Amino acid sequence: MVERQWFIKKPFVLPPRVNTHKKNMKSAYELAMERLNKANPVSKLTDAQKKQLAELDSKYAAKVAEREIGLNAAMKQAEDPAQADALREQLAMERKKIQAELEEKKELVREGKFKE
Repeated sequence: MVERQWFIKKPFVLPPRVNTHKKNMKSAYELAMERLNKANPVSKLTDAQKKQLAELDSKYAAKVAEREIGLNAAMKQAEDPAQADALREQLAMERKKIQAELEEKKELVREGKFKE
């Protein structure tokens, strides 16, 4: 009679694979940035444009500071709280207006159409 041999079964192990598909996978952030760059390509600014943008920033920061000083003085002199509130609202509106004007000029500089 033939003796039966008992074998220990080894667990089934998959051979190591190289996941080539993971090299090409991108995160959602990377995909979104690619779509954004296709829609609005990023343009490099020249040194002259950077200088113009810096000058615009400082010029408009001075305008905002000038209006703040003037209206803050008027708010301190205001006797009526309603009048002071109106001056605060006026200051906020003027800040928004100046900021919008600054952004328009900055966009013209970025496009290369701004002449001062």
